[in-house]
Amino acid sequence: MSFKLISWNVNGLRAVLKNNFYPFIASFQPDILCLQETKLHAQVCPHMETFNHIYFHHSEQKKGYSGTAIFSQITPLDVRCIDVDSQHPEGRILSMEFKNFYLLNVYVPNSQDTLQRLPYRTQIWDPSFRHFFNNLQTSKPLIICGDFNVAHQAIDLTNPEMHHFHAGFTDQERASFDSHLSVGLVDVFRHLHPKLTQQYTWWSYRTRARERNVGWRLDYFLTSQSLLSYVRTCTILKDVLGSDHAPIQLELEDTLLH
Repeated sequence: MSFKLISWNVNGLRAVLKNNFYPFIASFQPDILCLQETKLHAQVCPHMETFNHIYFHHSEQKKGYSGTAIFSQITPLDVRCIDVDSQHPEGRILSMEFKNFYLLNVYVPNSQDTLQRLPYRTQIWDPSFRHFFNNLQTSKPLIICGDFNVAHQAIDLTNPEMHHFHAGFTDQERASFDSHLSVGLVDVFRHLHPKLTQQYTWWSYRTRARERNVGWRLDYFLTSQSLLSYVRTCTILKDVLGSDHAPIQLELEDTLLH
């Protein structure tokens, strides 16, 4: 038996709820659904009978900005809303504890078109996040999912030579992601498919990029090394519409829950 986790940057949950959200849930039936860039407060979201537990973390700085949510059919031991940078409480991390692992749902800051937020992202936010999750990892293995706003390797975006100095593919962002992996985490999709090309999770709304599959792989499942033996599959649900991101799915042996 197995259980399924799905991670999806919905780019505004309100809009997706009016689109294909409920058919998506019915079709894929995730045990745990992690959402990023929800852009709303829990009080705005209707109750969903499919899930026993619903948790939201929203931006305290800007209404309708950022935000994460977890919808779960599995009872956690604990749930925490985390702001690794107290000066910018933007609702970017939800932490859920289970018997044998921690699950972190994360929406990493975008460095922005002019790279104006690159120093903040790579020198403040990423190191603080890494310090937080590495401390957790000393007690239990980790599953981290979400939008990391970086294409880690050249294989993870179309035309990498054109984007070397663009947000999401700078040397600084990629090195910071390297640092995440250096503390014992594994990019599960790339571990399972080391040479598989044209596998993307985000496409610009401009120039029919999704139709032409001109995209970037920005969304990830990272796990501690010790959890790899429980992994069955890790897939990109590229045919699910409703956002400029595609959901990603991780299927694990359910013995991990016991």
